[in-house]
Amino acid sequence: MRIGLISDTHIPRDADEIPPQVREVFAGVDLILHAGDIYIFQVLDELENIAPVLAAEGNGDIWLPEDPRLKESHVLDIEGLRIGITHSLDYPEPSWRSLEQAMEGEFGGPVDVFVFGGSHKAMVETSKGVLLVNPGSPTLPMGLRQLGTVGILEISQSKAEAHIIQLH
Repeated sequence: MRIGLISDTHIPRDADEIPPQVREVFAGVDLILHAGDIYIFQVLDELENIAPVLAAEGNGDIWLPEDPRLKESHVLDIEGLRIGITHSLDYPEPSWRSLEQAMEGEFGGPVDVFVFGGSHKAMVETSKGVLLVNPGSPTLPMGLRQLGTVGILEISQSKAEAHIIQLH
């Protein structure tokens, strides 16, 4: 299974639209996960023209009305792996909240893949056996109004691998 990962689109505050390059990168994905700060549902509607979409509620989304695609966090079971998506994760792990505590609080228990946004800084790392993925932002990487990044999560034979894609 191939999953598109996106976060922190901030539309229309910081960009007018999802960059067209996102459609190219996500062509053929089976699912898209948005890790929050959507701001308007048209973002999810546009992404849904590519593949089904689930989104985590970001701190900028708390005023959005109910929508079945949007929850504070999601946990998916895909090919024997637990994938969790939420808006943010304090990482590197602070002394006041361990990764285990974050998973318990966000997902009710451990996950194999932890997808998050919030920092606008793309990263793929493994910590304590958990694949941590932040796709960054396609519209506001590191707080700069320019083309940024998205991610691809590939799951095959109960193994997960993630890649960050720089948009050009």
